[in-house]
Amino acid sequence: MKRVYILAAALFLLSSCEKFLTRNPENEIGSGEFMQTENDLILYTNGFLQRHMPDEETLAWGDQYADNIATRTSTQFLIGDNWGPDEQGGWSSGASGTWSQLRNVNYFLDNLPKAKGNVADETYRHYEGVGRFWRAYFYYTMVRTFGDVPWYDTEIDVADAELLNKPRDSREFVMDKVLEDLDYAVANCSAEDRYVRSSTLINKWVALAFKSRVCLFEGTYRKYHTTLGLEATTDKFLREAANAAEELMATGPYRLVHNPANIGTQYRSLFTSESLNTTEVILGLAFKTDVRMHSMTWKLFSASFGNNWSLTQSFVNQYLMLDGSRYTDQPGYEENTYREVFENRDRRLEQTVISPAYTRRISGTARRDAPNFALTSTGYQPIKWAIDDDVHVGLATSNNSAPMFRFAEVLLNYAEAKAELGEMADAEWNRSIRLLRERAGVNGAAPVSHDPYLAAYFLNQTTDRWILEVRRERGVELAFENVRYDDIMRWHMGPLLEKTWQGIYIPEKGEVYDLNGDGTMDLSVVDAEPPANERIPGVAYVVVGSTYRLSEGSRGNIEFGFSQGRRWLDKKYLRPIPTSASQVNPALGQNPGWE
Repeated sequence: MKRVYILAAALFLLSSCEKFLTRNPENEIGSGEFMQTENDLILYTNGFLQRHMPDEETLAWGDQYADNIATRTSTQFLIGDNWGPDEQGGWSSGASGTWSQLRNVNYFLDNLPKAKGNVADETYRHYEGVGRFWRAYFYYTMVRTFGDVPWYDTEIDVADAELLNKPRDSREFVMDKVLEDLDYAVANCSAEDRYVRSSTLINKWVALAFKSRVCLFEGTYRKYHTTLGLEATTDKFLREAANAAEELMATGPYRLVHNPANIGTQYRSLFTSESLNTTEVILGLAFKTDVRMHSMTWKLFSASFGNNWSLTQSFVNQYLMLDGSRYTDQPGYEENTYREVFENRDRRLEQTVISPAYTRRISGTARRDAPNFALTSTGYQPIKWAIDDDVHVGLATSNNSAPMFRFAEVLLNYAEAKAELGEMADAEWNRSIRLLRERAGVNGAAPVSHDPYLAAYFLNQTTDRWILEVRRERGVELAFENVRYDDIMRWHMGPLLEKTWQGIYIPEKGEVYDLNGDGTMDLSVVDAEPPANERIPGVAYVVVGSTYRLSEGSRGNIEFGFSQGRRWLDKKYLRPIPTSASQVNPALGQNPGWE
């Protein structure tokens, strides 16, 4: 076992500066003896899982700077116009640098032939597919971030100055290569039970799920970012997305977790259970009590450790009524109180944020718990990833596992690709969106007209009823799952990121409110915090001023974030090439607007 740990560590001891793609690790691991058996391949590719997969916090709040989430502090990237190449990272070299991830994959693929003859042909092809999956994963991340990037599919000799200093390859070229790698992974990664049963390893189904995500992103990005001049290739990627999703839907072993008796808990259980629910979860991070734990519950219930993540009112408004009607079609919905907002709504809302009925264990006793304005900025405080016991607050003892790819997303990818292709009809709706809504207790009937509230929310970019409803469903189903920011980027909806956030409706400033109806007062919005001897125990006093205000002066929605200085500029759809990278290789050039 000691040798295993030494080998695993040595695999990632890489050099810095221009050697980030060139250094041969043979001296570190004696690779003349390595990469020859299946156990060697397992060891090396397990390293990819540890190094390349996002951690649990990225999966839970990697979307924290998207349009639907308010945060106590924003990212400097969105503040004003103060970001530039000097501040940008994500292009580093060295042993733990960004490009070392690609170098590890290419080293593996270059040396994989050593195993030929020692492993079965299907095993060999499986592991080649795993390597190519991770290369596609690396380049997908880089293209989303920087656009054009240099493509390398092999280790580079240290003396090959031409390759080391070449210009960036075009987005079109790189994404075609990514598609080639994913197609190989789909065709060759195994669907054997030993690779599938735990939902923690790369296999054929993971490759299909990822392909559907990648191709949907690229197809819609090209459609809505017309300045790229790539609209003619939009349908190619959308078709690939639909086909990948449909293949998984038709032949894969997954389905939605759905038991009508558990309609109020089954959605959230996917994110709070110790075991990954392999009925629906295609790939995830597994945690186990006393073996591997994390601090997500602590951060969600900590005023200092977390970032006051909160859903916005404009997003909460998009959850449907249980009968399938639009919440925003109800007369006077704008003035609904916190309790009224949750009445007869999509059951995912109460499983995503604290509702009036929410209960958790506090000091060992199950109690009703209201939103805490020390922990939320809007009143819509997330619980999707939280364990309902304060024993985990202050400790990294949470044991809930974290899904990365779910069958639900595959259904959404299929539906959106079909809608964008103009091929959505009742049949496509019924095998995708309807299933998701009915799992949440919502009437799943197809829309008969477009929703003007949604159209306005998305800046009147489209009035296509199918596209808008799929966007609604995607937002609701995948809230706090690390896909929303990318959705906003591909839909060309950057201006949504600079809007002032609104929270719950307050009928009158200065009044004290029992938010959840448990008989205990919780909140008062005031002009000034009252003296200590006049404060009501347990009440949070939100003071209007430089941080908070009410949308109508003495009443209205709580507003937050208006003083952060968030500003959208279209150059922010891509990050700048870092100065540190351009100094080493001036041929990389710079992205538009960042010169």
